[in-house]
Amino acid sequence: MKYSRRELQTQKRECVFQQLVLGEFYGADEKLPHLALFLDDSDLLTELELDRIEEMPGEERALLKARCEAVLEKLPELDAQIGEVSEGWKTSRMSRVDLSIIRLALYEMEYDDDVPLKVAINEAVELAKKYGGDDSPSFVNAILGKLALRLAPQPEGESNPPCYSVGQISSYIKGLFEQDFLLKSVQVEGEISNLKYHSSGHVYFTLKDEKAAISGIMFASYARGLKIRLKDGMKVRVSGSISTYERGSSYQIYAKSIAEAGLGVLYQRFMETKKRLEEMGLFDPAYRKPIPKYAMRIGVVTAPTGAAIQDIVNITHRRNPFAQLILYPALVQGEYAPASIIKGIETLDRMGLDVLIVGRGGGSLEDLWAFNEEAVARAIFDADTPIISAVGHETDVTIADYVADLRAPTPSAAAELAVFDVRAYADAVRQKKQRLGAAANARLEQKRLLLSHAEARLRRHDPRTRMNEYRLRTAYAQDNLENALKRRLDASIQGLSEREKRLQNGMEDALSLAREKLETAL
Repeated sequence: MKYSRRELQTQKRECVFQQLVLGEFYGADEKLPHLALFLDDSDLLTELELDRIEEMPGEERALLKARCEAVLEKLPELDAQIGEVSEGWKTSRMSRVDLSIIRLALYEMEYDDDVPLKVAINEAVELAKKYGGDDSPSFVNAILGKLALRLAPQPEGESNPPCYSVGQISSYIKGLFEQDFLLKSVQVEGEISNLKYHSSGHVYFTLKDEKAAISGIMFASYARGLKIRLKDGMKVRVSGSISTYERGSSYQIYAKSIAEAGLGVLYQRFMETKKRLEEMGLFDPAYRKPIPKYAMRIGVVTAPTGAAIQDIVNITHRRNPFAQLILYPALVQGEYAPASIIKGIETLDRMGLDVLIVGRGGGSLEDLWAFNEEAVARAIFDADTPIISAVGHETDVTIADYVADLRAPTPSAAAELAVFDVRAYADAVRQKKQRLGAAANARLEQKRLLLSHAEARLRRHDPRTRMNEYRLRTAYAQDNLENALKRRLDASIQGLSEREKRLQNGMEDALSLAREKLETAL
């Protein structure tokens, strides 16, 4: 079976490595004789998973043997160089595996022109990952990084120290950290700041005390086991390792566990100040002044070059280009920041502006501390002008937020709250005008209808109409009276006629009867 050149080189490198490891169990005089036995023992090669060596051509196996012999011959020189850069870690204190890997890589770096420095180091690290312990890759990389710096070529004709690349220096520094076994497992106590829970599950933070600060990270695999919810100002004890991030050339602590150790000094001061001012009544909502709805002159107390003022300017111009911004360029961080902020508030307050915005962009608890000072809180409370606090991000809370007339989560939000939107205002006026016109038209139409009804009622109650009605009624009554009188007269005439007939008939009957009686008597 044929193998690629790279495969053969890998197999030969592992074979030399195995020989160096096994040679550590023999005396100096026994190493070379053992080499021939090793290369001819098929069972041993199979057990070490190097059975491909049996399939190598004879000349390749001869070269392999020569390489092993050459490395063994150079062991004193190699160990001397390793001892010089290991800073007290003598070869006798290193594990056989790590030492053998470093010896082989150093030989290739110094005596094998076909193997570049980077390839030799990378291959050594791979061997350490395969055969060494958990710390072997970093330890091997650290030692070889130092050796690589010693072996780096120096320009001809120059006696100055060699010039190294940034990557070489970063790798060397990383090696120093990873070689230091104290830094592989440490506990550090300090105060949490700049805390950030990333969406990936990692936790980023800064661990600090009154003298220094160190960046930290807890990877998601460890963060899932946290039993406490971290927050800025919390005093904690972090267990983990300290190393460097080569790309940024910065050192940080890689946390494996975090336990609460008490509240930080700044956080304690924050809580004490908050409690004291709250008891004094400075946070009472009854003292808060209303923010003008249509502010046109807005004062801003913040840094003149930060992102906060840029956001306020941009939003103000977008919402109302007619509004006037008056900036007091204040210090917002550091020892002199409180006095600068107080002076800015007092200066703008005397100008009779509509509203003030006091704040800055985001930062750590110590960065925002000026806005936690009692003097700043009292200046905000004593101001006659309504004040909007706009310190940091939404999750940042300062004493100034509690005492201000209104709290905005960010400087951008403060501008939104302080400056009315002129376009929205114009649209609202236009809509109200339309609604007013529609209401007026409806009211006029209603009044017209009422007028029409009134006119109709007036027409019904017009005297002339009433007189005509009365005349008509009189005519009807006269006709009815005449008809009634005629009917009564006709009835009376008819009655008289009937009575006349009855009288005449009666008289005739009586006359006849009297005649008969007379005749009878005669």
